[in-house]
Amino acid sequence: MTGPLVLKLGGELIETAAARAALAQMTRDLQARRPLVIVHGGGRAIDAELARRGILPKKVDGIRITDAPTLEAVVAVLAGTANTDLVAALVMAGVRAVGLTGVDAGMGEARRQPDLGLVGDPADVDPSLVELLATQDYVPVVACLGIESGPSGAGILNVNADVMACRLAAALGADLVLAGTTPGVLDPAGALLPTVTVADMATLIDDGTATAGMVAKLLACRAALEDGVPVVRLVDGRQFAAGVDPATLPGTTFTTAKTLEYR
Repeated sequence: MTGPLVLKLGGELIETAAARAALAQMTRDLQARRPLVIVHGGGRAIDAELARRGILPKKVDGIRITDAPTLEAVVAVLAGTANTDLVAALVMAGVRAVGLTGVDAGMGEARRQPDLGLVGDPADVDPSLVELLATQDYVPVVACLGIESGPSGAGILNVNADVMACRLAAALGADLVLAGTTPGVLDPAGALLPTVTVADMATLIDDGTATAGMVAKLLACRAALEDGVPVVRLVDGRQFAAGVDPATLPGTTFTTAKTLEYR
């Protein structure tokens, strides 16, 4: 058995019952080979819930600006329908999945980013709960919420799913695969970049090649590399299938091969 894997799923990969069923079959096979922790987002489902509530979504470099009404919608989707539907699909496929958020046991202790409202970075993530579950052959399924605790804390915070996954992978010493609906990082001509260094990330951001959500993703991956995550990959989760290890799918591998230049 190889080392642990943190698999981050973009919300678009778990929106339909068919997609969740395909993911569950792959997860069942993968869990037999290595400990697994799943982190998921729910961006489009959150946008739909915000629209239902008459709230206009706002983002900066792919990070959702979160006020109190927005947070209510985020919690309803992430800790509610998105997490429960995914866990149900996994359990029906024979996976011993357990639904969590970063709030549980204070796992996702987060530092608030005041310019973004009720948004946090779980830089102090505590992996002990997911480690305990994984060692007992459970698959933790973590929705990307955090908590700012203490007398002056804000309570529940919204956390970018890529950031949550990267922080968890670093704390666990796990490999990291970020799965979405893009084949990886693309150059200005639209061609896949199979390898991206930290220095390359700076160029992609500075010259405008990376925009919106990709900026947030690159910065999260840079943080993961700097925190010692051994393998960081971005793949197309639409290629998931039974018997497929997501770490072997075509995509982009991030590396610290060059001197860290983007600060």
